Amino acid sequence: MTARRTILNTLLGTIALAALGGTASAQQWPARPVKIVVTFPPGGASDAAARVISGPLSEKLGQTVVVDNKPGGGTTIGANAVLTAKDNHTLMLSNSAPISIAPYLFDKPPYDPLKDFVHVAYIGSVANAFVVRPAVPAKDMKELIAWIKAQGKTVPFGSGGQGSIGHIIGEMFKAELGLNMEHIGYRGAAPMFQDMMAGQLDFAVVTLTEVLPLAKDGKLRMLALTSTQKAPSAPNVPLVTELGYPKLVAENFVGLSAPAGFPVDAQARLHKAMAEVLADPKIVERLGDLGFVTKPMSSAEFTAFVAAQIQAFQAPVKASGAKL
Repeated sequence: MTARRTILNTLLGTIALAALGGTASAQQWPARPVKIVVTFPPGGASDAAARVISGPLSEKLGQTVVVDNKPGGGTTIGANAVLTAKDNHTLMLSNSAPISIAPYLFDKPPYDPLKDFVHVAYIGSVANAFVVRPAVPAKDMKELIAWIKAQGKTVPFGSGGQGSIGHIIGEMFKAELGLNMEHIGYRGAAPMFQDMMAGQLDFAVVTLTEVLPLAKDGKLRMLALTSTQKAPSAPNVPLVTELGYPKLVAENFVGLSAPAGFPVDAQARLHKAMAEVLADPKIVERLGDLGFVTKPMSSAEFTAFVAAQIQAFQAPVKASGAKL
């Protein structure tokens, strides 16, 4: 009887410890500061979104959340840095460039955006804008097309970098309308805007977040947005769908992704914390001021969203002829 009781007590103790261990495991992450890698330089849309969420996310997780900018390689340098960290505390501020575009600009993709990453928490999406400097006579998309054709030479268009979503949209625009255009990839939007202000570049495709302050000040002119719904921060800018160019619809998403193998309990903790951050109307308003439209999504829904965008972008990315 005593032996049986001893065995039973031992068994119950083991079960209790296992249960406690499972709870502890879920609570252990994060065990140290968390790094969010942004694949663009400071000042862009992804960087701005990361800095809006990092403080509130730190409070929810109980650990410091650091934003680390790693641009270059058409956004693949930052993506590869996340994959090689192997510390379960390095995340990527994922967006359309390193996930849906950049891998397919290589003859041999450096990583598989679905197999090599887990897509944990969707944050929101932002439209891209067709932008000209005020000296360009075009006041709308039809006038822009006519102006490009009238130049009688190759017209350069800028974007925030090789493999950026602005790059691909510009290539789609070029192919769709049969325009004589050539891409110039900058290291972020800031140096591109400097060239536009100096009269060195007339036309660009860039995220709404990046151009909004300059457009509000009248220093640059937005002609159209590549989304399917109006942006609260730019309600008077027409949509490409309204103007008869539905094939130019392309929104840049942002979310939190991690390397494949990121612990399931950590995924659950991160998703819950991010959902709590986005439940704060002040955070949603700050993201909205940057041009982002937020939307609740489960991790499974986010993964399906990513898969759908990859599928939608592959053909135009390859057809564009853009390479890295």
